[in-house]
Amino acid sequence: MTSEKAKLVPRPSVAPYHRHPLHEYQLSAAAKLGGKTAIVDGGQELTFTQLKDRTANLASALAAMGIGKGDRVAIFAPNCWEYVASFYAISWIGAVVTTLNPSYREREVEFQLRDSGARAIILAESLYPVLEPVLPRLSGILNVIVIGESAGKTSHSFEDLTSTMSDGPPAVVIDPEEDVVVLPYSSGTTGLPKGVMLTHSNLTSNVEQLIGRHEIGAPKPDDVLMVHLPLYHIYGMNVIMNVAVALGATQVMMGRFEMEQFLQLLSDNRVTVLYTVPPVVLALTQFPGIRDYDLSALRLCFVGAAPMSAEMQTKLESTIDVATVQGYGLTESSPATNADFMEPSLKKPGSVGPPLPDTEEKVVDLETGQRELPRGELGELIIKGPQVMKGYWNNPDATADTLRDGWLYTGDIASMDEEGYVSIVDRKKELIKYKGFQVAPAELEGLLLEHPSVSDAAVIGVPDEEAGEVPKAFVVATGAVSAEEIMEWVAEQVAGFKQIRQVEFLDQIPKNPSGKVLRRVLVEREREKSQA
Repeated sequence: MTSEKAKLVPRPSVAPYHRHPLHEYQLSAAAKLGGKTAIVDGGQELTFTQLKDRTANLASALAAMGIGKGDRVAIFAPNCWEYVASFYAISWIGAVVTTLNPSYREREVEFQLRDSGARAIILAESLYPVLEPVLPRLSGILNVIVIGESAGKTSHSFEDLTSTMSDGPPAVVIDPEEDVVVLPYSSGTTGLPKGVMLTHSNLTSNVEQLIGRHEIGAPKPDDVLMVHLPLYHIYGMNVIMNVAVALGATQVMMGRFEMEQFLQLLSDNRVTVLYTVPPVVLALTQFPGIRDYDLSALRLCFVGAAPMSAEMQTKLESTIDVATVQGYGLTESSPATNADFMEPSLKKPGSVGPPLPDTEEKVVDLETGQRELPRGELGELIIKGPQVMKGYWNNPDATADTLRDGWLYTGDIASMDEEGYVSIVDRKKELIKYKGFQVAPAELEGLLLEHPSVSDAAVIGVPDEEAGEVPKAFVVATGAVSAEEIMEWVAEQVAGFKQIRQVEFLDQIPKNPSGKVLRRVLVEREREKSQA
C-alpha cells in the first residue's frame, strides 16, 4: 500500500453532522441565492426564491387539507420542477413522501398506496388514468392533486394550489433523527417491495458525506447538474436533487430519456456534472453522432446503481473525454456508501472505491454473516453509518433480517482489497437488476401463477449486455400457451422494467423439501448453457 493511499483511506470524518429537517436546504438556498436559477425545465426556469414560494404555497394547501406530521403523501410523476416543490412541501409539514415509478400500472400503484397508507397523491395529468380505477378501492386517499389540467371534480389543480399566496404552513416540530421523511419502495433482500423508512438525518447525513469531497469530484455551487435519473429513485432523489439544493447548484430536468435530446440538453445548458447509470454509459459509447455535441463543460461523470466493468468505464472516458468514477449504494443507505477517486493515480477502474466518510464496511462469510473475511476474499458486504435506514415500513421481520447490531446486510457479494477499495462481484440476494431498477422475482412469480394456463413458475435474471440483467421465466404450463402470450400478458400488468423478456417451459420447477424455489439451480443451468 502506498503512503498516499494509506492517508486517504479511510476518508476523514465530516462529523459533527448538522441535524436539521431536510427542507431547510431549500429555505437556506432561497435566503442566500434567491435570484439564482434553481431549475431549468423545458422552456421554464425557476429561481430558488420562486421555487421556495411555490413550495410554501403547496405546503400550506396540504396542511389545510388536514395532512400533517407522519401522514404519507405519494408523488406519481416524471421529473419536473413540480416534483421538487412537492417533495419539499411534504417535508415542510412533517409528512412523509412515498414515491411511485411513473411507469407503474394499476396493480402496482394500488399496492404501494395501500401498503403505505397514503392520504394524498400528487400526480401528473397523464398518469391520472392509471390512478382513477384504483381510487374507489382506496378509501384512505382523500386528496388528489393533479399537475396539469385538473382531471375531475374531486381533484385539485397543482397550479392553483401553488400560485395562491399564503402566509406559509404551520410550524411543525421535527426530530430529524427519528422522524421519517421519505418512504421509497425497495425489494430489500427478497420478496415483495417494502417501504424503506429514511429519516431527515439519514438523507442530510448522506448529502454531507457527498458534498465537499473534492477527491470524488463532488458538485460545487456553480455546477450545473443533469437530472435524467428519475427523482422517485433514491439515486436521483438524494445524490442529485438534494445535493444540488443543499449546494445551490442548478438542475436541468429531463422527464423521459431520449439520447439526442439528452445530448442536446447537456450541450445547451453547459452541464458540468453528470450522474448516470451503466445502460446510459453503454449507449453513449455506441452513439455514432456524439462528436456533434459540445460536451466540453462536463468535468465529471459519476456512475452508480449497477456494476460497470473497468473496460466500459475507460471507454466512456475516452469517448467523451471526461473523468469517470463509480460509486455504490442502496435505497436502504440513502443511498451512497462508496465512491472511487477522480485522481488517476488513486482511481481503480471497475471498483466502487472505498467507503464514504464515517461509513464502516466489512466483508463477512456468506454462511453465518458473522466472521469478517481477510482482504481479497469474497463474501457479503455489510455497512454501518449515519445514512443507514431506520427500517422497513410495517415489516419488523424484514428489518431484523437486514439490520443486525447496527449493520446493514446488503446481500451483495463483494471483495475489499488491502487499501479499502470495494469491488461488487455478484448478489447473494435474488433481485434482478434491470438497467439499475430492482425487480423482485417473487412479485413476477405471483403474477404468473394468476395466468389460467400456468401451474407453477420461477423467475431469475439472465445476463444482458444492454440492461445488465433481464427477467426470465420458467413456466410449467397446464394448457396450450406460447412464450409470447405469457410475455404479453405480464407486460399488460407491470411496468416496463419488470416485463418478462424470456420464457422457458419446464415439466417441474426445482424446489427444496419445504417448497422454496431453488432459483440458484436455474441460474447455474443458465450459466452452463451459455458456456456450452
